[in-house]
Amino acid sequence: MSRTSRSNISLGFISHSSHRNQQQLVSDDSISFQIVPLQLMEQQTESNSVDIDETESVNLKEDEEEEEEEFRVLGHQLRLKRRGGEDNTTESSSTSSKRRHIVDQLQGKSLEARRQAVRAWGNQTLQAADPDVFQIMEKEKHRQYRGIELIASENFICKAVMEALGSHLTNKYSEGMPGARIYSGNQYIDEIETLCCQRALAAFELDSDHWGVNVQPYSCTSANFSVYTGLLSPGDRIMGLDTPSGGHTSHGYYTPNGKKVSGASIFFESLSYKVDPKTGIVDFDKLEERAVDFHPKILVCGGSSYPRDWDYARFRQIADKCGAILMCDMAQISGLIAAKECASPFEFCDIVTSTTHKSLSGPRGGIIFYRKGYKPTKRGALFNQSDGSDKYDFEEKIDFAVCSALQGGPHNNHVAALAIALKQLATPEYKAYMRQVKKNAQALASALLRRNCKLVTGGTDNHMLLWDLRNFGLTGKHFENVCDMCHITVNKIPIFDDHGNMVSGGVRIGTPAMTSRGCLESDFETMGGFLFRAALIARSIQREHGKTAKGIMKDGLENNKDIVDLRAQVESFATQFAMPAQDV
Repeated sequence: MSRTSRSNISLGFISHSSHRNQQQLVSDDSISFQIVPLQLMEQQTESNSVDIDETESVNLKEDEEEEEEEFRVLGHQLRLKRRGGEDNTTESSSTSSKRRHIVDQLQGKSLEARRQAVRAWGNQTLQAADPDVFQIMEKEKHRQYRGIELIASENFICKAVMEALGSHLTNKYSEGMPGARIYSGNQYIDEIETLCCQRALAAFELDSDHWGVNVQPYSCTSANFSVYTGLLSPGDRIMGLDTPSGGHTSHGYYTPNGKKVSGASIFFESLSYKVDPKTGIVDFDKLEERAVDFHPKILVCGGSSYPRDWDYARFRQIADKCGAILMCDMAQISGLIAAKECASPFEFCDIVTSTTHKSLSGPRGGIIFYRKGYKPTKRGALFNQSDGSDKYDFEEKIDFAVCSALQGGPHNNHVAALAIALKQLATPEYKAYMRQVKKNAQALASALLRRNCKLVTGGTDNHMLLWDLRNFGLTGKHFENVCDMCHITVNKIPIFDDHGNMVSGGVRIGTPAMTSRGCLESDFETMGGFLFRAALIARSIQREHGKTAKGIMKDGLENNKDIVDLRAQVESFATQFAMPAQDV
């Protein structure tokens, strides 16, 4: 193509955006065209095709009239321009034939060929598309299968939940609430989210006239912060369980040197209450004294490492006395509550939040329940509502805080997966599973207590137990490292010493994950023996190599015969049990 003929043609790119005016990006002589994705281009018009030399660039003269035609490539609109003028008449015949040639290039061979091109990249398996990631994922799958999973906040999901998480619902953008989305094409997404909300209320036997629910939060931390954002102003006061006492950082926490370690403490003022260091139980007398002095606008009950039931009635009394909204974070025990194996917070609390992936056995995410309708007259005047209304005004504020104040569009694949998990909560099989989770925790506690191990609070009312390792002379970190080398996963926690000071001498252990693999009380008796043996090995290594983590990791663990033997026993034991949703 000559320089003269090229001067009549230009190529433009039209960007469509919801928050910008259309912009036209026009190529110049320094840009050349590469016809790699042209088999995916759709022709908008058939009569005005033009020839573009893929090895040469295109000029545009803005002061001349142009004729335009448009194509789409990979969803983006391309504009082809031909400059008007006398030369167009003489060039029209040759250009027309060349146009037909480029149309063939732009469109590829045929519709079926384009369909095959899409399938070629779109239908690849993970193993074919990215062998590196596939191999790492395979190693993690086998780690889970060969090991004993005892982290209280972890679980294994079923295949149906996993299928929904990896589904085409990921493709859809659905910012907003059902019936009020920013984007169109959400009629079926609305159906899924509405069904999910209905099942969430049914799972906890809640009346939709008095309770609402938001299933969009990405995590329980996001759910908690959405509640604060919706109901509080910056600098307002929150009171929750101290993190070293078993609370969660999203309830507000400062380190001893004053560092703010969560958004709850950065954007709001937080003051924690604590457990009695001798019993490990919440000290309600001191809590009430602090709450009356501090006057929090939100009082939070619930925690991350608390093995006993919660006295929600006492929390309600304290909240009413100081004029606070009572919020429960039931993330750890929501499955037990749904199965009625733990006390329910819904009778006493105004807001209830949870994760969806722990004892609920669902996808990773969060959920918020909130009261609706008229307030009880005996408490309505005490609630800290700025308008003095006799009706709850949580719904609109919380929904707006979730979207769009803190999040964008919901993860529709997660919402669908949660709906599936919530359906299972209503089944007799799930209730039996939760009963077994609790029985297994008690069996594991008994196995450790018989070996003279010390448990915080002396036992458990739920799915977890806290092991005080100080009589072994161990820190939680060292014991965690030894267990990890033996393919047992637990997590370290701080505990109180005899003088009321926090020390890193404990681990938290939970039973949901291994119960999901079919383990019963006798199996957890065996696991108790493994844990006790790991503690003895850790103590022996520490005596020989010192307390520094570096010395233990380098010299004590790599070639330790006791660890090799215990790991072999653990793997032999763990691989007896099935792994949900995975072929191993």
